[in-house]
Amino acid sequence: MNEPAKFNNVVSILWAIADLLNGAFKKSEFQKIILRFAVLRRLDYALEQTKAKVLETEHTLKEKGLENRHGQLCRAAGYAFYNTSKFNYESLLHDAANLALNLRQYVMGFSPNVREIFAAFNFDDAIRDLERAGLLYLLMERFNEKSKVDLRPAAMSNHEMGYVFEHLLRKFNEALNQNPGEHFTPREVIRLMVDLVLMFDTDLASGEVVARTVNDCCCGTGGMLTLTKDRIQQINPQAKVFLYGQELNPQTWAIARSDMLILEPEGKDAENIKLGSTLSNDQLADKRFDFQFVNPPYGYEWSKDFDAVTADAERGFEGRFGAGLPLKSDGQMLFLQHFIARMNDQAESQSYIGIIMNGSPASGDCIILN
Repeated sequence: MNEPAKFNNVVSILWAIADLLNGAFKKSEFQKIILRFAVLRRLDYALEQTKAKVLETEHTLKEKGLENRHGQLCRAAGYAFYNTSKFNYESLLHDAANLALNLRQYVMGFSPNVREIFAAFNFDDAIRDLERAGLLYLLMERFNEKSKVDLRPAAMSNHEMGYVFEHLLRKFNEALNQNPGEHFTPREVIRLMVDLVLMFDTDLASGEVVARTVNDCCCGTGGMLTLTKDRIQQINPQAKVFLYGQELNPQTWAIARSDMLILEPEGKDAENIKLGSTLSNDQLADKRFDFQFVNPPYGYEWSKDFDAVTADAERGFEGRFGAGLPLKSDGQMLFLQHFIARMNDQAESQSYIGIIMNGSPASGDCIILN
């Protein structure tokens, strides 16, 4: 099966699972429920091979009276997260009568960095609503059919899973007559932009050990970041790549965080994906970046950010928005100024930006700055 067919098949199956929700939920709620359980199933698959070792380690450390067990449990799990519940996804289905209660206990058994993800997903609300509708068991059972939808990291890489998530979000948005491109940038467009920008970094192609920081301040599900990291390491396998990002939407932030936890065993990239508005609450304000790749939202209405942005603009070029403020109906120029403000000091090292945007803040569709 070629790659597009593989992705489209998984998207179609997840889309079909959403049909279970017809009549019991509003169509606007479908994507949140499906994405929550896709993330849950994928995280559980990641931990299945080391589950017994984690439980054994937890038991041993408790007997020794050790309170700070996080590091050793992560090492036992082989990831920067773990689950100490006696349940796994499949065993939850063996007790249908107590599924909701056991599922809540299972989620609470995850390490704090994963519980934070499910809090952003409002996962407990989904459990409650699905149980009331009599659909919790049926939905979870469908996600357990490996022969139909295999979300194991060994079967579906993070890059591939990001593609699936983005296509699924696009389909849901299309069904609701919302902006289908809000969370989706075609992979071929990302690859072209990344290749165009990376060619300016001659040191990267040297084959020597280099370190590069990459940021996307509107990172969505994180696809642009992970593709950039893959491409840099294809060019130079010795390169150390550190990813950073920020995302406004809690749902897409949760997806990005969960995939980063699976992608990078130390969990540093996941910690660097922040939740909140880049314009009014820049959580990476102390950072400067070697590369920035971004597809900022077109026609972004920034009234909610107005007070913070205008206060920043009053600082002139000591802040981010010294070039001036655009109309409230389209904040692309604000994002463009933000990217420039987060470039390295040119006297110290080069810095590069690749941006996909329409013609409102500048002519052309793709801008490369260095």
